[in-house]
Amino acid sequence: MTLNLKASPSGTERKLDPFYPIVDSAAWVARLLGAGALLIQLRMKNKDEATVGRETREALALCRKANAKLVVNDYWRIAVAEGAEWVHLGQEDLDTADLAAIRKAGLRLGVSTHDEAELQRGLAADPDYVALGPIFPTISKEMAFVPQGLRKIAEWKRRVGPLPLCAIGGLDLERAKLCLAAGADIVSVISDITLNADPEARARQWIAATRRA
Repeated sequence: MTLNLKASPSGTERKLDPFYPIVDSAAWVARLLGAGALLIQLRMKNKDEATVGRETREALALCRKANAKLVVNDYWRIAVAEGAEWVHLGQEDLDTADLAAIRKAGLRLGVSTHDEAELQRGLAADPDYVALGPIFPTISKEMAFVPQGLRKIAEWKRRVGPLPLCAIGGLDLERAKLCLAAGADIVSVISDITLNADPEARARQWIAATRRA
């Protein structure tokens, strides 16, 4: 299941894959590209900018070679400097990000939302996709929000309309299928891949299931 997004500045259509893993290094990006991933987020927390820049540069080169898309989390200045095509901003990131500079650089934007106020703020940023989470309890990060549940996915999808909706938080493969059935267009995963004994094999299972959904 691929999704047509609004036209890019050049007039060409962009597509997103429903399988959207999040990892913290270019090495992980390489492993998932080898398994067939086409959309990967690089999320590096509490790292110096030199390290993030180096990892972003390497991950972008890998994704371009594989004809895949890399989404840079948070570090929008590095995304601009390295010529990335996508950036993802959380609500805290929106406090300081220069959205005009991001758009001027041609980056496409994903935003995180957790409640009504955040959805309104996220939509005001004119995003290219909206993420909702956590859908289920998650061990990947501390959350100030209770799990949203599957019903919230259907509600959020009605609100965002044609924008792709990404479900995130506490997903394993079976829960991901439920999210897609509930109305999500994209399902994002961390632990079910990175903590698996065979991450590449698990990624292939996700790819087969989500693209068939």
